[in-house]
Amino acid sequence: MKRGASVSMIKRRQFLGTAFAGMGGLLAGFGGGSSAQGMLARRPLGGVALPEGDPLDDLSVLRNESSDPDEFRGTLVAAPTPATLIPGTSTAMWLYNGAVPGPLLEFVEGQHVTIRFDNRLPLDTTVHWHGLLVPPDQDGNPMDPVRPGASRIYEFDVPAGTAGTYWYHPHAHQSVAEQVARGLAGPLIIRDDEDPLAHIPEVTMFVSGLRLDPNAQISANNAMDGMLGRQGEALLVNGGRRPVHTVRPGTTQRWRILNATSARYLRIALDGHTLTLVGTDGGLLAAPIAGLPEILIAPAQRIEVLVTLTATPNARYRLRALHYEPGFMGTTSMVRGDELLTLATTAEPSAAPALIPPALRPLPGLDVPGARQRIKLSQGMGMGMMGGGLPGFLINGRSFDMNRVDLKTVQGRVELWDIVNTTSMDHPFHIHGTQFQLVSREAAGVVTPAPYLAWLDTVNVPARQSATIKVRQTMPGKRMFHCHILEHEDAGMMGVLDVRPR
Repeated sequence: MKRGASVSMIKRRQFLGTAFAGMGGLLAGFGGGSSAQGMLARRPLGGVALPEGDPLDDLSVLRNESSDPDEFRGTLVAAPTPATLIPGTSTAMWLYNGAVPGPLLEFVEGQHVTIRFDNRLPLDTTVHWHGLLVPPDQDGNPMDPVRPGASRIYEFDVPAGTAGTYWYHPHAHQSVAEQVARGLAGPLIIRDDEDPLAHIPEVTMFVSGLRLDPNAQISANNAMDGMLGRQGEALLVNGGRRPVHTVRPGTTQRWRILNATSARYLRIALDGHTLTLVGTDGGLLAAPIAGLPEILIAPAQRIEVLVTLTATPNARYRLRALHYEPGFMGTTSMVRGDELLTLATTAEPSAAPALIPPALRPLPGLDVPGARQRIKLSQGMGMGMMGGGLPGFLINGRSFDMNRVDLKTVQGRVELWDIVNTTSMDHPFHIHGTQFQLVSREAAGVVTPAPYLAWLDTVNVPARQSATIKVRQTMPGKRMFHCHILEHEDAGMMGVLDVRPR
């Protein structure tokens, strides 16, 4: 769903301003209780309705400007752009290359990547290559902003063994939530010449959130958004609302599903079918996990699943995001389940299902840990990004300061990280510049080992629970680690990891 480009702006204070309204009532109910629950019941969940039921759009693809197969060269431009989301109405957005979502980037293991980035926004921004193993100075972190009207070159090599599904988005200091809400995000896929599933047709489903006001403009954040993350958004798939994906019955497809929302948890399920999980954030698993009735995708996570359609022609099935309650401080979430898309089978005779290999790739565990770190997630008052008594979200008791080092490690050293969530809501925890492996979870004193080995860059840590991961950084420099509910990240739930050379 490409949109034309020209300059059209909403002042930033309009987006942020209503976050102050009603904060007194919110703080009175902080930690659970009738006041906070009443705020949830009263807050608006959107404006005008989006059209639904169009065919699932193919994603626009960023053209490789290089003729050398060992090199990728391209250009990304972030700019204010009017988009026609509703026929006859223009919505002011901020987009990459004028597209909703941003164009798909496709790299190959071993390629040298050079991306020219132009910032035509009225504020600082960056491009963060979420999940990619790139040098710290190419990571697009908040310590390296691109000023309004400026350009920069991002340049890195794609490491071997990193084939998988990723995405890119801004990571500027204290404005990530706003920039993503206005439309700045896009998918990224790294491919491998020896992909064991290359024979299976694939579909990329980029799930983003959109909330409009009655004038069909991006709605401002309200008081509860600052606490819970931006809720009440309409879920879009490849820029469309509840699109229709038409497939021949019996067909096996490989779906890459990306959760690019600010704060929504996607508990996905497909009517009349089970899902076969074959990949997570960092690529393929060792073997398929079949027969799953549902899979939870936390904000910023990605999965790869295989779906074999029933042989029934002219049938319709809904891919749903079932209701998920991420704590929300003892309140009852007003965000109900939603439909992502409709899967429609054609009138054709049933196709033969694809052969699924029993093994996908070797997936060894990381070595014995040489150190252990503890990361405590908490929340407090009056420490938020904008002062004035707004709630703050903390790591190890401190709000983010890009001039302070919060943790230290050594290049190449395997560590255990215990991520302890003392709050009453879930937090998806992300580390830059690496992939890690979940070891176990602990809830109410009961430790549960991870059900399977997988590479992750984001792990959900439920309310009042903890997760233990095994992690290793391979490049020296400073890295971010943070909650990937974007409003929490902006409000201080982020830290700096200093990776010292060995």
